[in-house]
Amino acid sequence: MFLTAFSVLTITLALISAGFAAESASVATDSVSKKAINLKEYRQFAMKKPGNPDHGRELFVSEKLGCMTCHTHDGSNSSLGPDLSDIGDKMGRGDLIDSILQPSAIIADGFDTITVKTNDGRDFSGVLKNATGRWIELRAIGTEPIRIATRDILTRHNIEMSLMPQGLHLALSRQDLADLVDYLVSLKGPENVKVFHKGTPRLIPQIAKPITLIPFHGNEQRFNQPVWFGQIPGEPKSFLVLEHKVGRIWLLEKSAGGDRKTLFLDLGKSISKGGARGLIGMAFHPDFRRNRRYFLALHITEAGKHVALTVERRAAADLKRDSGEPSRTLLRWNATTSSHTGGGLDFGPDGFLYVGMGDTGPHEDPNGHAQNMALLKGKMLRIDVDHSKDGQAYAVPPGNPFVGKANVRPEIWAVGLREPWRFSFDSLTGDLWVGDVGQDRYEEVCIVRRGENHGWNVWEGFERFSNQYRTEGSSYVKPVFAYDRKKGVSVIGGHVYRKDRKSPFYGVYICGDHRSRQIWGLIQKNRVLIKVLQIGTAPQRIVSFAESEVGDLYVVGYEGTIYQLDLEHSRFSE
Repeated sequence: MFLTAFSVLTITLALISAGFAAESASVATDSVSKKAINLKEYRQFAMKKPGNPDHGRELFVSEKLGCMTCHTHDGSNSSLGPDLSDIGDKMGRGDLIDSILQPSAIIADGFDTITVKTNDGRDFSGVLKNATGRWIELRAIGTEPIRIATRDILTRHNIEMSLMPQGLHLALSRQDLADLVDYLVSLKGPENVKVFHKGTPRLIPQIAKPITLIPFHGNEQRFNQPVWFGQIPGEPKSFLVLEHKVGRIWLLEKSAGGDRKTLFLDLGKSISKGGARGLIGMAFHPDFRRNRRYFLALHITEAGKHVALTVERRAAADLKRDSGEPSRTLLRWNATTSSHTGGGLDFGPDGFLYVGMGDTGPHEDPNGHAQNMALLKGKMLRIDVDHSKDGQAYAVPPGNPFVGKANVRPEIWAVGLREPWRFSFDSLTGDLWVGDVGQDRYEEVCIVRRGENHGWNVWEGFERFSNQYRTEGSSYVKPVFAYDRKKGVSVIGGHVYRKDRKSPFYGVYICGDHRSRQIWGLIQKNRVLIKVLQIGTAPQRIVSFAESEVGDLYVVGYEGTIYQLDLEHSRFSE
């Protein structure tokens, strides 16, 4: 349980009190406001900045901190606090930091401080280590256990206070705190250590000859911050491009005589502008050639509130422009903030529409949206757009995993996603690959299946993030691949290459990062990473990948250019 784990760490981090008595006394002279500012600064730094676990270990074992007075970290028994050899499996980074910065904020039953006055006037305090009807046993830092007979106790009080003094972070630099936390996070069981290093490699090798990215159109057809690109079904020379901030969709036609760019639809007057808002995702109906239906993910503002929509529209008979008919709203939800609203749309092999929905913020999902089954936020949804039921513009497929469950939205296909910005289905296996944009530490690539919980905000990557919304008995699915902030800050989900069976890239999932522009290829078995290599670098920031009907792959550059990936002259090997 969360409170138990939190209190374990409270005792765990009683570690510092012996070595920092003098420092904590000076801390007491600081103003309350200065302490509050420092707490915020220290927390933000330790959450976002990489730490050095080796230096953190040095701090942990140092006499200055006195951690070893109370605790071990090698699986052996300790004299006062619990052994910390697997604390990284039990506690999330945020919980670890908060427990150091505010050790007495939450104290669980059995881990508060007990003060005792005996009949002969002596005072004792410490943590209750044992008790019978005839005596109690207290233990304080630096002392042997003290056994007090029940008949000798005059008064006994429980105080909601940790043995660890307040303000100890002021005796550490912010980097020291990050290093110490990184060391504590690294203390995992052997099997979890193996899984972490397998899925989060420190180094990603580059292939010998990087792939080439070829501009797919002339410079005169550059786009205004495009975010999505796709081939019109059955039209091998015709493509649509979404510009999210201005709300336009362009038709790009390829021909021997040159490229042609014409306006397909302009929604600029109706969408919300700024940041990650606007027109952000699109999907064609599987029977688009006949019914001309297509679907958009977009944002609007109503009464000052940010609203995310999934809408249906129809193309004109010639498929070269929108029909002009009104949109039909399928899904709408009020977002808590203007970010993390997802944006991915795609039809699965089953013919149903999958909708990636983010937690909508704020950062760290403090309200637990992604784990709240009564909300669509932080989920992968699956709906039937060819039927309607119960007054909705869609029906819920009867095979959805939570149909009929009380207080659970039946549209939910999978749970625990933060920002599934782009996802795709493997055309051979049907696997649903999701690029889930991370919080402060890791970006994730997942294979998502029916009814699964992918962990946010209990997990981020292969590390525990928080216990606040963890529930007993829940099973959390780990990602296939996670990478840290040194490699990028925003994962962009891609596609499994299936065009040429003879290609060394056949079966390789290709994805990238928005900011670093690195493009990776990876292979997995049973959702365990086998190999990941950097196969290239995009000329512009990456916002989306695309796949044509014949299996060609493309990258959407945010500065205005669409690129085709040339895989023919490279090999998927170091």
